Order: sequence, then C-alpha cells, then structure tokens
Amino acid sequence: MSSRRAARALAICSAACATLGALAGAHAFGAFSAQATNTGNVIATRPDFKPPQVVRAVIAKTTGFDPDWVRQGGQYYVYAQIADSGNPPSGIATVTANVASLTSGQTAVALVAGSYTVGGQTYNYRSAALTAQNPLAAGVYSFSIATTDTAGNAGTFGPYTVNVDNTAPQGVDVQTQNGGATACRPESGDTVTFTYSEPIDPQSILAGWDGSPTTVTVRIVNTLFGNDRLTVRNAANTTQLPVANPLSLGRTDYVGANRNFNNSTMQRTGNTIVVTLGTPSGGVNTAGGNGNMTWTVPAGAYDRAGNAIATGNVNESGAADCEF
Repeated sequence: MSSRRAARALAICSAACATLGALAGAHAFGAFSAQATNTGNVIATRPDFKPPQVVRAVIAKTTGFDPDWVRQGGQYYVYAQIADSGNPPSGIATVTANVASLTSGQTAVALVAGSYTVGGQTYNYRSAALTAQNPLAAGVYSFSIATTDTAGNAGTFGPYTVNVDNTAPQGVDVQTQNGGATACRPESGDTVTFTYSEPIDPQSILAGWDGSPTTVTVRIVNTLFGNDRLTVRNAANTTQLPVANPLSLGRTDYVGANRNFNNSTMQRTGNTIVVTLGTPSGGVNTAGGNGNMTWTVPAGAYDRAGNAIATGNVNESGAADCEF
C-alpha cells in the first residue's frame, strides 16, 4: 500500500472512531434521543436536550365555562397544553403541577394526557379534581407546571396565576330599550338588559353556552291579577332559564294574552345578559302609560368562580317609564 493510501485510511478510521467514542460517552451519562445522519464517513447526532414545553396552562372550576377563577372550598382542575420540542422528541414522561398555594401540600399533582376544552381553549393534559382550601382569602395566587421527558430532561414553567373570589354575585339593575318600530310596544328588536354585580358564568344559565349570541324564547304572560310578566326560556320553549323568575313589567297592558317571542337571542356582555326579542306569536299592545319593572332574581346562576347568586327582588332604576 502506498504511503498516500495508508494516510487516507488512517484519517477515515480516526474520524469514525472519534464519533463512536462520542456516542459511547453520551450513552454513559444517560439515555437520549438522537437523529443520525450519515454524511460521507461521519455520523452526526442531534440529541434531545430540551424538556417538554408548556404552551399554556390554566386553572378552572370543575363546572362551568369560565377559567381563571375559583372559590374557597370549590373544586377545580389544572389544565396544560404541552409540546415536546426535542429534535426529534424523546417523548413526554411526566407533567405535574404545584398548586400548594391553593391546596395545602399539593406540590406535584399529576396531569393526565387526554383531550380537554375549557374557556374555548383545548389542552392535552389535565389533573384530577382538586379542592381549594377553606378558608382561602380572595386574591391572585400562583402555580407552576413541571415536565420531564424520557431522555431525562426536566423543566419548571410559570408562574401562572388564578383568581380566588368568595363573593356571591347579585342582580343590580334591569332596563329595556326600544329597538322596534313602536315605542312602548314589545316587538322584535327590543332589548331587556339584566345587570349583575359581576360576570355570570354562561353555562350556569344554559348548558353548553359560551356567552355568545344564542337563540332563546321570551314569554310575556298576561295575568288576571297583577302586572304582565316576562320570562326567558330555552330555544325549544320547554324550560325556563334562571334569568328572571319573573320580570314584572310594571303594567298590565303590554299583551292581551300570553305571547311567545320566538327566535329571540341572549348574549353575555361584561356584567350583563342582554335579551333581544324575536317575533311575537300574536298581537301585542302599546302601553298606555309608565311603570317600573321588578326583577325577581332566581337561584341557579353562579359567577366565574362558582359562587351561587343571591336571590331576591331588584327594582328598575330611574323614573317610571314605559318599557320597550
């Protein structure tokens, strides 16, 4: 063999042996995931050296739509969206949450892989139901998420925050506004605005509702004794919703018989629930004078943290007027 050929063979052998030695050394310090690429006579590796990343995380009560709020003694879940960013990823091993600020001693709560949705967002990990300690002062609390992968990489992410609210919501005011053709006559386009002390979780009003405009049926009942009364019902007109139980319109002459306003809509906007009347099922009247409404707030609704609403009567603010 010529000296030139011998030198070339020695160089190739040295490069290969160095690469194999590096691989053996990496293996000696723990498992890793590597992508191998044969480029000429050299094998290049790209190990997984990053822990799984938290894309987003949130705490939410176990029942309802709104996340980010809990109450003392209330049950909640921890949600996380996790992405393994290794190249290639070695696989997610564990996801845990430290929620000791809310629930004493819970520093490593296991989150389980799955498909979950809360507040209109999807998550791929969730804890079992946890219970917030009681008492627990209102305020903002922090929590964190820890992840590991099968290559042994570990990371802690956060802090994330959740609000604790222990105050029951209540009704504050109710008003109507003319949006139809004739003032003082209930007709399509008129609105009724129910104002609360804080936002009401939409799913406490109607199952599956996210607060965006949804179809309901408004019913105005003509009573033999007392004022005409308005209630809000589901779209099928089979169930009364816990919005008004009822709303006394302060006069007796808005309808001469019971009327359903089909294809009405309901929407949550901030602290209010706004109901827009649809098409009446029969003739309606123009009121002959002014009055004041009384809103009987029913049980059933709750706020973003899960506090049950305070029931009772709320009088329309302002001077007497005709509605709609």
